[in-house]
Amino acid sequence: MSVRIGLVGARHMLDAALRKADEISWPMNVAVVDGGGHLLAFARQDGAILAGVDLAARKARTAVLTAMPTEQLAREAAPDGPLRGIEVTNGGLVIFGGGIPLAGTDGAVVGAVGVSGGTVEQDVTVARAGADAFQALRLPEAEHP
Repeated sequence: MSVRIGLVGARHMLDAALRKADEISWPMNVAVVDGGGHLLAFARQDGAILAGVDLAARKARTAVLTAMPTEQLAREAAPDGPLRGIEVTNGGLVIFGGGIPLAGTDGAVVGAVGVSGGTVEQDVTVARAGADAFQALRLPEAEHP
């Protein structure tokens, strides 16, 4: 059975991502979703752009639904890519960086972190901090169903 992300784990990831946003001095919107793409935790730092509220959650959901980082999906969905048009045929998907899926111990996607508010590079950097925090969680501390 794979680990699921609960509120404790989601807050841990959220805090790590927010610390990274503070470190790079750029206000961000950060969302953590479960394996079904449902919101578990969210924060909007003071000064983060309002459009990023929805984008952060959609990036996280996209990462869960496609089981790939949205940065990779951007390449796959390019005009010459194998997934070109996926954002049109599957409404609501976001095809630029800032969403990272999270795999459980069995490799299944158990959730994702999504970040929006900066450049794509900044969003990916902050999302990676959240994803790294998930990886650092020790299994006995993780929440199970």
